[in-house]
Amino acid sequence: MTVYEKIATPSRAPSAQQAAPIPDDAAMLRVAAELNREFAVANPAVYWPDFLGSTALGYAGLAGAMLFESVPLVLLSGLVAMLALYRAASFIHELTHVRKGALPGFRLAWNVLIGVPLMIPSFMYEGVHTLHHARTRYGTANDPEYLPLALMKPWSLPLFVLTAMLAPLGVILRFGVLTPLSLLSPSLRRVVEERFSALSINPSFRRRAPEGEFRRQWYVQEAGACLFALALVGSVFLFGWRPLLTCVAVHSTMTVINQLRTLVAHLWENEGDTMSVTAQYLDSVNVPPPSPFAAIWAPVGLRYHALHHLLPSVPYHALGKAHRRMKAALDVQDTYGRANYAGMLPLVGKIARSTMGAR
Repeated sequence: MTVYEKIATPSRAPSAQQAAPIPDDAAMLRVAAELNREFAVANPAVYWPDFLGSTALGYAGLAGAMLFESVPLVLLSGLVAMLALYRAASFIHELTHVRKGALPGFRLAWNVLIGVPLMIPSFMYEGVHTLHHARTRYGTANDPEYLPLALMKPWSLPLFVLTAMLAPLGVILRFGVLTPLSLLSPSLRRVVEERFSALSINPSFRRRAPEGEFRRQWYVQEAGACLFALALVGSVFLFGWRPLLTCVAVHSTMTVINQLRTLVAHLWENEGDTMSVTAQYLDSVNVPPPSPFAAIWAPVGLRYHALHHLLPSVPYHALGKAHRRMKAALDVQDTYGRANYAGMLPLVGKIARSTMGAR
């Protein structure tokens, strides 16, 4: 039995979804294909100001959290830094889907300003997230971004969220320790590339070694993150503990919010079987307006995660319009409406109740 199977084996009877596979909704898929052709154009005039503005605000807040003496101002600055940097970091999702040449220089700018300083360079996601969208991989043991959380024990949910608090320490160890050590040991290097070079939640996922131009990009980004990790730890000797602890606190809080978003991005009800596109859509989640907070905890279009699985090529700024078109073209009682939810708390409750049904 694999690690995935040990973690993912449900402790109750299979749900109706597993007992009766869901066929594809031809009408919904037809409308989605039409909208995909119409909206699949990234607008640089939206991407650049959004990203650069979020980045500037985030670092301004981080500086305030490091420099202010007033506790309320420190906390307010830290909150601003967390939310703004979280939004800026979320553009890594767009990097994996945007068409080549649509945003010249954007990948480089994102890595220089966010990926390397936060030690989440884009190679950790590129070539990984697209596997999650592969028709025959979604929800299976070969999906790096899937675990059947709804079918697991109740303690698995808080553990899933709380482990994200350790992410800042994890990336410092990954890049500040494992990267230089792996240069001395080919066997360690192989382990690092296979097991510690992907932003995934499936513990059994093993990544292939990079090839071609992507290999060069990977190593350049990894070298930058390594140098930053060492500099961040070394800053203690020059500036004391406050800058390091502030960065860790902001990064940790940001990662926990993202882990909560991940928790409600799907219903996590598949046990590993191959699913139809419609079944994958229904196992995913939209939190459309009028939910007032979804744009904060699921920024850059992530509130339309189910729709994104239908329209992976549509940029984040067009998903709201595509959602309204889908609703107008399809009856609200049809398949499309069944993936729309009111907010995070009802979704957490739904998944928690599912785990409570475990025997």
